[in-house]
Amino acid sequence: MSTLYDKLGGQLALEQIVDELHKRIATDSTLNHFFAGTDMAKQRNHLVAFLSQIFEGPKQYAGRPMDKTHAGMNLQQQHFDAIAKHLSEAMAVRGESSEDTSAALDRVSKLKGAILNK
Repeated sequence: MSTLYDKLGGQLALEQIVDELHKRIATDSTLNHFFAGTDMAKQRNHLVAFLSQIFEGPKQYAGRPMDKTHAGMNLQQQHFDAIAKHLSEAMAVRGESSEDTSAALDRVSKLKGAILNK
């Protein structure tokens, strides 16, 4: 049985998905202010490693837990939903199946409480 990481195409696929996701975030005025002053190359590497881990790929994420990373940002449901929408669209651009996209969004959604600090 293949992991979600393998189904998506591994490291290169995640890098492409994250690059597309970041393009969408950069043009979304409801989200881009959260990334002002952020080293986006570093953030890209963290996100690729994090997604790799939650999609059953290599365990290379060495960043802080989601609740600590997002503490004090006052993220709300609409922000989480916007990121999920952009992630779904980024995966569609890469040609990922609706089944694999749903599986990815399900795994991200399980972290919503920690991300929103609720």
